Amino acid sequence: MKYNDDANLDTSEVSDTRGSGGSVNAAGGLGAGLLPLVLGLLFRGRSGKFSWVVIILVVVGYFAISHVTGSSGTSTSVLGQLGRSGQPTQADNTDLAKECRTGADANAHLECAIVADINSVQDYWAGGGYTTLAAHYRGAAASYTSIDTVFFSGQVSTACGSADASAGPFYCPGDKLVYIDLSFYNDLKSQFGAEGGPLVNAYVLAHEYGHHVQDLLGTEAKVRTREGASSDSVRLELQADCYAGVWMNHATQPANGQPALITDITQADLDSAVDTAQRIGDDYIQKNLGGGTVNPDSFTHGTSAQRKLWLTTGYRSGDATQCDTFSAANLG
Repeated sequence: MKYNDDANLDTSEVSDTRGSGGSVNAAGGLGAGLLPLVLGLLFRGRSGKFSWVVIILVVVGYFAISHVTGSSGTSTSVLGQLGRSGQPTQADNTDLAKECRTGADANAHLECAIVADINSVQDYWAGGGYTTLAAHYRGAAASYTSIDTVFFSGQVSTACGSADASAGPFYCPGDKLVYIDLSFYNDLKSQFGAEGGPLVNAYVLAHEYGHHVQDLLGTEAKVRTREGASSDSVRLELQADCYAGVWMNHATQPANGQPALITDITQADLDSAVDTAQRIGDDYIQKNLGGGTVNPDSFTHGTSAQRKLWLTTGYRSGDATQCDTFSAANLG
């Protein structure tokens, strides 16, 4: 995948807190180590009592950290169960703005590529992708609202609670922000064996912004069942994958009257994204990173085959209305 060398990057869509010394409140952090977190995440359910769950995809944030309903009945992320501890750390985009000016910078530096990915994803949804989709949802917000991605290092405090880097990327509906520690991309390759690459990195963010779209549409608020092969949680995650695929289809097209930020997506790029989708399926993680036993009753994100199916459905159709996993009798 390549970025348009002459395109301008908008770093205002990022809040860079990496130089702020981490979270102002580390209480309730998820603990160190990505793999242990994948194998067993402790969280509160509706009753407010603690229970152990094998959370597939705790790697990929919302990708990994799926929404659950807290004891208050409000929709939050798993992080929300850790306590509402305040605001994010202070952002300073000075260095990022100096380094990440154009698509040429995105071709040279990871953090600039992520800025370009965020710009591209939001350009698509703001440029008509969202309004077309919203017409199918009664009560949805009329237009797309752009949101920031927070770059953090180590730990961060959010409206959904405190988190550390092991949480992976996630979307917090409480403050409507996406959060990511960029070291996650190394973990994705080293611990999950994913091929990685620019489109894989973009897929991660596009999935998270898919959850923001669901939040605006009111989809997430209607989620009731949180575990199981046909649960609302699985359907929510597969739909976010599908939305990410729709963005991929449109990524090389001009948006909002501006030239496309991304000029080329190859078959190899697509293969890498599909490879990642399969490696973060519930069954794959339980079999290969868990105890070896696959338990569909504990699924929260969908199988490898389902994640591949819905990502490719979005990409091949380029039509977000084809992503209605909640009406699908067969998820794949």
